[in-house]
Amino acid sequence: MIPVIALIGRPNVGKSTLFNALTRTRDAIVANEPGLTRDRQYGIGKVGDKKFIVVDTGGLSGEQQSLDDLMARQTLLALQEADIVLFMVDARAGINSGDEVIANLVRKAGKATTVVLNKIDGVNPEQAEADFFTLGFADMALVAASQRKGISSLMEQVLADYPEDQELDIRPDGPSIAIIGRPNVGKSTLINRLVGEERVVAFDQPGTTRDSIPVPFERNGKHYTLIDTAGVRRRGKVHETVEKFSVIKALDAIEKANVVVIVIDARDGITDQDLTLLGYVLDSGRALVLAINKWDGLAPEQRDYNKTELHRRLSFIDFATEHFISALHGTGVGDLMKSIDQAYDSAFRQFNTKELTDLLEEAVFKHNPPLHNGRRAKLRYAHQGGKNPPIIIIHGSKTDSLADSYKRYLTSFFIKKLKLLGTPIRVEFKKADNPYSEKRNTLTKRQQTKKQRMMKFVKKKK
Repeated sequence: MIPVIALIGRPNVGKSTLFNALTRTRDAIVANEPGLTRDRQYGIGKVGDKKFIVVDTGGLSGEQQSLDDLMARQTLLALQEADIVLFMVDARAGINSGDEVIANLVRKAGKATTVVLNKIDGVNPEQAEADFFTLGFADMALVAASQRKGISSLMEQVLADYPEDQELDIRPDGPSIAIIGRPNVGKSTLINRLVGEERVVAFDQPGTTRDSIPVPFERNGKHYTLIDTAGVRRRGKVHETVEKFSVIKALDAIEKANVVVIVIDARDGITDQDLTLLGYVLDSGRALVLAINKWDGLAPEQRDYNKTELHRRLSFIDFATEHFISALHGTGVGDLMKSIDQAYDSAFRQFNTKELTDLLEEAVFKHNPPLHNGRRAKLRYAHQGGKNPPIIIIHGSKTDSLADSYKRYLTSFFIKKLKLLGTPIRVEFKKADNPYSEKRNTLTKRQQTKKQRMMKFVKKKK
């Protein structure tokens, strides 16, 4: 059995720093500011031949109210599913009442617990251990997570009773789905509704989600990975350093995802920031599904107006399926997965060269390329150059002279004829090289004489 290790402690004691050190990643945002981590973050670590699953949690502040209460519930869920608890404390700050409250919670859980004294650099180790022995735990370890000191001996200590070379049963990831949007549009609520549990913190306050949280789940025997992302505001409104990192991780999630679901607040309609995000998704070439959330709270006349505006402003992404949903109440959420599956299948479809070449000939027959300087481009054949998004490469002559309008025509033609749902395509052009373009023909003496005679004749006519 692969052990599950939960990192528990007060805010800003270094849990995320240790998480990154154990998983050898930068998945958790780290900054000198308390309360950055709010959701459960899972990762896989390995020490020698021993593997384990580590869970990063939000700091327990002891305040049972609003957002702090939701964060505490996430931490308690991690505590329940853990086999080993690493109770992290700040060796520099010393013991306080918050540590004692958390110690009582950990004792009630009855899990194997090690008190990890972090930030031990510059502190008297013996004095620090003496202070925290009052918590009543026998096992202690001294580390400096930011400098990777003491981590190997800590993991050898906590994993001593677990065998080596265990097989880690990781389910197939399946489609990776990034949920993006502006702050407070209901991204976390939608993920909790799809998963069927309170997997991520959802709170009526902009900026609740700080990190990009992958959430694996299964539906109808198929595995998926949902990625909850931080809300992306306009660049001019982003001032905090932490929020800048959150936005970077959200945009990075788009690049790594197979399908992107953009959540739009039905009350606000399509905003300029929504259009900016859509532009980024299109530039990334990702499959796309639109989720217009909070639809149940609109009056009938407002719904009609918003639908008209939606279709008018989003005419450039007519390939994307739109869903009018309520993530809070579940209305229309079930239909999202069907569109996500269709978008994923379209993004990874395989096409043969004959099929694409036949469609190219049909497109040219219906609408010839426009003339350029009295010459017309010739498009000879097409083949597939990649997936996610599908890339179609067209070979011909004078393709660099094709007008942008004709390129858009070909893109729309292929999407329609191939019946692609939810994914853009990229059409690239390859110009045939003239093998004699760099070669000069050397004239014989007779040819040179004839040329000179003809030139004299031309001059006489002038």
